[in-house]
Amino acid sequence: MTMDGAPTNLSLRDIHPSPPPSWWPPAHGWWLLAAVILLAVLFLFAIHWRRRRRRRALLKLFDDSVAAAPTPAARIAAMSELLRRAARRIDPSADTLTGEAWLRFLDRGAKEPVFRSRAGTLLLEGAFRRDVPQADVEALRRIARERFLAWMAR
Repeated sequence: MTMDGAPTNLSLRDIHPSPPPSWWPPAHGWWLLAAVILLAVLFLFAIHWRRRRRRRALLKLFDDSVAAAPTPAARIAAMSELLRRAARRIDPSADTLTGEAWLRFLDRGAKEPVFRSRAGTLLLEGAFRRDVPQADVEALRRIARERFLAWMAR
């Protein structure tokens, strides 16, 4: 009704909820979470990259040292020297071990004893032999390279 007593024709409408908030731009907490996740991913990538670069450098050191030796016996001696250098990282007195004790030390922590076989005999005596089969030297190189990398990459 109006003031003069005449009826008014007001049309009342229902209450409408406001539209939901937009998903973009996200709230400050989501930006912070995204930044933390990004930093964590970058940190893990940097660690992985450094380890991979170190692994490549160690493999290059081993391969270059063995390849620089002129004879198969000299290659065996170079592998032995590199293994003894790596063994010092595990136990400072390991480079003084000889014979069977050295082979047991090389096999320590391995799933199966690979050095207490023909490869180990070749490692102990091969540097003093005149003729060493190239296939035996290559088999020893693969085994020694893995042990060297495992010990040096720690």
